[in-house]
Amino acid sequence: MKVTSMSRKYLIGVDLGTSSTKSALYTADGTLVARAVEEVPLYYPRPGVVEQENDDFYRTAANTVRRCLQDSGIDPREVAAIAFDSQMAGIGTVDEDFNPATRFDSWLDMRCQPYIEYMERELGDTITRLTGCPPTCDHGPKILWWKEENPDAYARITKFVTPAGYVAGKMAGLRGEEAFMDYTFIHFSGLSDARNGRWSDELCQALGVDMAKLPRIVEPWHIVGEVTATVAADFGLAPGTIVAAGCGDTAASALGAGIVRPGMFLDVAGTAAVLASCTSVFVADVKHRALLTMRSVVPGLWHPLAYIAGGGIALRWFRDQFYNVLHGEQQPNDDTLYERMIALAVTVPAGAEGLFFSPHLGGRICPATPEMRGAWLGFSWGHTQAHFARSILEGIAYEYAYYTSILRELISELTLLEARVVGGGAASPAWNQIKADVLGIPYQPLRGSEFSSWGCAMIAGKAAGIFDDLASVADEHAVPAGARLEPDAATHERYVPLIEQYIRWQEVLSQAFQQIPPGTL
Repeated sequence: MKVTSMSRKYLIGVDLGTSSTKSALYTADGTLVARAVEEVPLYYPRPGVVEQENDDFYRTAANTVRRCLQDSGIDPREVAAIAFDSQMAGIGTVDEDFNPATRFDSWLDMRCQPYIEYMERELGDTITRLTGCPPTCDHGPKILWWKEENPDAYARITKFVTPAGYVAGKMAGLRGEEAFMDYTFIHFSGLSDARNGRWSDELCQALGVDMAKLPRIVEPWHIVGEVTATVAADFGLAPGTIVAAGCGDTAASALGAGIVRPGMFLDVAGTAAVLASCTSVFVADVKHRALLTMRSVVPGLWHPLAYIAGGGIALRWFRDQFYNVLHGEQQPNDDTLYERMIALAVTVPAGAEGLFFSPHLGGRICPATPEMRGAWLGFSWGHTQAHFARSILEGIAYEYAYYTSILRELISELTLLEARVVGGGAASPAWNQIKADVLGIPYQPLRGSEFSSWGCAMIAGKAAGIFDDLASVADEHAVPAGARLEPDAATHERYVPLIEQYIRWQEVLSQAFQQIPPGTL
């Protein structure tokens, strides 16, 4: 696993999120030494527009790294390397001097919707087949928006970059023409040949995108440079510290959670509910448009994934609007309310006695059906609040089952091994058991919370020569939190026809919501 006993024994991983930056300092054996968090502003200059400042990512990274070093009291010269992960679907820009040419175009910004529709209409199957991701709100439509709607700004752009690429490039003193993007991001480009790890001449020509404005594609552990003297003062690091390319945030989390064998799953049970699998082959979900296939940090592995934009939010919404009101709870931020609410939910039988919940309150992401809204189906006089609560837990599990059914369709020989669960929902054994029973696979919660920053730190370690085999390192350091929950065979069999009914309900709801005139909802 380790190939050197270098004197520089510390590693730094930085997670550049949408609303906050999190930095963490680790020893080479994976021990968390210090962590720091700082909010990142979001700007809303007009309706439908969501932007961020590229230099806010740099500033907050510098502040949090410096705080980690100060809190730990270590000698900065003992830091071997640093790497970054970041939000994946938004895109930033740099000019020839590696200064921002525009504000960062957030994944929350929907100005590019007409170009998503255009890409789907004209090249939907081809884009899905080549990139592994159907047209959605990501780099490609945003690049087309800048090209067509703001040509003056487009002309100033030397390269399009991710937040991770921007901060790492700034730290290494790169020129605009040296900008890079690691290969875990390129499925979200709308412009790549993801299987072969390169930009697609076919897609760029068909969409009229200047390939010269796309950054070079590198491995996550590629050394992009060393910390310059000016940057060293900002971050509190020693000049010459290795800067690695890093990766996308979901890829970093999967690595940090040890999702490194085909048939494993990562369930991110947070605000969004993400289910990422691991396979040894690239697949493109051309038929359903539900799975997005991301390249793993680990060579030769892929992560077909899908997600519910408001998985955790749906549960919180029910807690605040129904459970609190009926039970007279006065502390809506008390996390024990979730425990009591879920305890109520499991008092009713599996299947909630015919009650189904569709969790797409803000539109369906996978497959993209933004018109959809949430729904309860099949309720009667006999259904109680406990049934409604259970139906939410099961609805998210049913949605996961839909994703796994597509995966089985694409890779019939894949054996489903285990789901590792992280995020707030991972703390609920009852919910984990429901998911295990619905999916028919064991569920294992993991200890810790800094999976993305640890994934980055491992990448930094490989860049510095401390680690060789990232899969082995990741597997060794994924620590279980509590017992593994095995699926109950009888309960799973009971769920099988309910999963099929849920999928049929989703088809009905999708068609119904798409027929509602725009602006009605």
